[in-house]
Amino acid sequence: MPSTRTYIADANSTDGTPGIARSFADRLDIEVIPGGLPAVGRNAGAARAITPYVLFLDADMELPDTTLLRRSLERMRKRRLHCLTTHIWCRGGDWMDQLLYAGSNLTQYSSCLINQPFATGMYMLFDKSRFDELGGFHEQALYAEDYLLSKKVGTRRFGIVRGTALTTNRRFRKMGHFHIVGLFLKTALNSFDDNYFLRDQHYWHS
Repeated sequence: MPSTRTYIADANSTDGTPGIARSFADRLDIEVIPGGLPAVGRNAGAARAITPYVLFLDADMELPDTTLLRRSLERMRKRRLHCLTTHIWCRGGDWMDQLLYAGSNLTQYSSCLINQPFATGMYMLFDKSRFDELGGFHEQALYAEDYLLSKKVGTRRFGIVRGTALTTNRRFRKMGHFHIVGLFLKTALNSFDDNYFLRDQHYWHS
């Protein structure tokens, strides 16, 4: 809808992101704002939002299900949730890509068993007031800033809505599957150590 307010946090991209984003101005109310590491850009956008809910998406996400946003909002309101995510799958990926995202989706459910809800910034819908109370994304976090925030949400206020959000396998191609698996396992082992996420895991430099 043209009235939908959308903030694009651009960290000096070289692929024409601002111009591409503005080409959708006839369908969305778009503003390009300064970015940085993901936490910085997301917080900058959230600071401008005046709506009850704020949705965070990565730049390469696609939402093929036209009912996903509506159903997400309905679930948030009905259950008075603070944070909600959905299943993430890889568009055009090979069997290894799909296997790793299947594991990530399974982790979303199992994380609730230890009261450490796992949501990625690829699709993260937040109650704006609760987001502000939690202080937003930790801007000193150098890795998994999305999980560092979502795990502060109580399990009873965390939801996973049925549906699909699509991403690419660019990170797998750049870093390698086994490297990503290693980082994922280290994240699980350090889930109760917030300082781990403040140390450089070489994720953004790979």
